[in-house]
Amino acid sequence: MEELKHLVVVDAPVRTVYRALTEQAGLASWWTEQTGVQEVAVGSTIDFRFGDRYFNKMRIVALERDARVEWECLEGDEQWLGTTFLFQLAEQDDQTVVRFTHGNWRYATDFFATCNYHWGFYLRSLKLFCETGTGEPFTE
Repeated sequence: MEELKHLVVVDAPVRTVYRALTEQAGLASWWTEQTGVQEVAVGSTIDFRFGDRYFNKMRIVALERDARVEWECLEGDEQWLGTTFLFQLAEQDDQTVVRFTHGNWRYATDFFATCNYHWGFYLRSLKLFCETGTGEPFTE
């Protein structure tokens, strides 16, 4: 199985980053404004829409306060089905280290490479949102 990996250092407390990954307002501020979540709990789902082009439904697999957030793709692009999204957080010198893995890909395809690029962009958006209060999420 293939994995995409990124490491980002965020100049913000780990609690701020964790909230950006687990609250609708946070998720909508750095990934896509079209985020829908009813309850943030292991087993619940989050819907992410990118206009009419893309839709992803994620199941929350793991939540460890200020340390770990993990999702599994239930609906979306065929290549994303069953893939996992892991955000590992660690405090380091008044900053937060985010280790991101998009794993369980069956193959490294052109779409895999494109997603690597886009994850870099959106992780930068997460960083901006946590540091300044303004990210660069997908907007219609």
